[in-house]
Amino acid sequence: MADEIAIKIQDVTKLYKLYDKPVDRLKESLGLTKQKKYKEHYALRNVSFEVKRGECVGIIGTNGAGKSTILKIITGVLNQTAGDVQINGRISALLELGAGFNMEYTGIENVYLNGTMIGFSREEIDQKMDEILEFADIGDFVYQPVKTYSSGMFVRLAFAVAINIDPEILIVDEALSVGDVFFQLKCFKKFEEFKKNGKTILFVSHDLSSIEKYCDKALLLDHGRKISEGVPIDIINKYKKLMTGMTVEELIEQEKELEEKREQRREEKTAKKPQEQTEKKKPSEGSLWKDSFDLNPNLDEYGDGKAKIIDIGVFDDEGNLTTTILKGGRFTLKSKVEFKEDVEDPIFTYTFKTLKGQDITGTNTMYEKASVGKASKGDVYVASFTQEMNLQGGEYLLSMSCTSFVGSDLVAHDRLYDVLNITVVSDKNTVGFYDMNSEVKIEKA
Repeated sequence: MADEIAIKIQDVTKLYKLYDKPVDRLKESLGLTKQKKYKEHYALRNVSFEVKRGECVGIIGTNGAGKSTILKIITGVLNQTAGDVQINGRISALLELGAGFNMEYTGIENVYLNGTMIGFSREEIDQKMDEILEFADIGDFVYQPVKTYSSGMFVRLAFAVAINIDPEILIVDEALSVGDVFFQLKCFKKFEEFKKNGKTILFVSHDLSSIEKYCDKALLLDHGRKISEGVPIDIINKYKKLMTGMTVEELIEQEKELEEKREQRREEKTAKKPQEQTEKKKPSEGSLWKDSFDLNPNLDEYGDGKAKIIDIGVFDDEGNLTTTILKGGRFTLKSKVEFKEDVEDPIFTYTFKTLKGQDITGTNTMYEKASVGKASKGDVYVASFTQEMNLQGGEYLLSMSCTSFVGSDLVAHDRLYDVLNITVVSDKNTVGFYDMNSEVKIEKA
């Protein structure tokens, strides 16, 4: 079982002592003062997790969460103040731009330098050199000092070295955001190749779509603590809540409440007859639209409570309530929102996602320049979005929300993540998510 673990982090803490004046540090080191002259700052506090061989694990969190610190400790750049770190495999790391490179050396010399630091002989590096240079694709600049490189050229060479020397564990810290889009594409293809070959990848990124697409698991850090780990889309949703101003304590409390609501929804779903869950219906007077749907029993709902989405509906072009939409047909999404407090310029939104949680498309009343001005306490508004369905045939998840800006901050009043499963029926699919509705003509020249 232990052989299946590539990285094991157990109760790792990193404490920094922050001094107001350099002389205070000197006095303390010489034992000239008994008074504490520093403030304690915990970059990490009792963080524990495991990464199995062959897993791709992403780490996300706000600035100052401790993401880069934990990677530096794993790679040996920093020492932990307390805790245990176990590494089972040869590591190649791409941390902040410039780490491990001598700026006076040429690109070729830095390839040998980095390869040697990782544990390769010169002969082994020679065997990999052609692959490294081809991947970096920076031409004759490899013979120039790296201090003359642009940031894009620098990261190309650094990543080419890190990924082509056949490591067992690859660690990347946000560096790919420097490269151009085509180089990033090349890197992510290499990630996929690594995963197929059973290699282990640990990386930090603010690109949530990459975390969702490539990772088997994700970790959420906040102010040096591990808040949660699990399926990427669940961790991403928790991260988004923190980004809207929710505290960790509020997040934990809300998770408890959500689980109670999910259990209730699961029981209600079980009690429904199958035909009640799939039947296409005309809305009846006095009934709620959402009662006609099989709502997600694991629905993730949150917000500050200033507004409440009291009903949602999906209507086909004949006005029927349905979760099955014909490709090419028109349909309408509606959300009915009751305001519990005054809200200035509320924004009504919807988003379609893949089943893995990747955002595909969506819009909101701010983008569409449809404003209601101030919504007063007790007001009820219905936002309707009517459009043509051009997504490919398949299964999608619908999310809806009511938000607003308070100053420069976007505040969520009520958000329903993945509330409904929408099925698009099609007799002709094209490549990707969308059909461009091409007009095709073939003529003999």
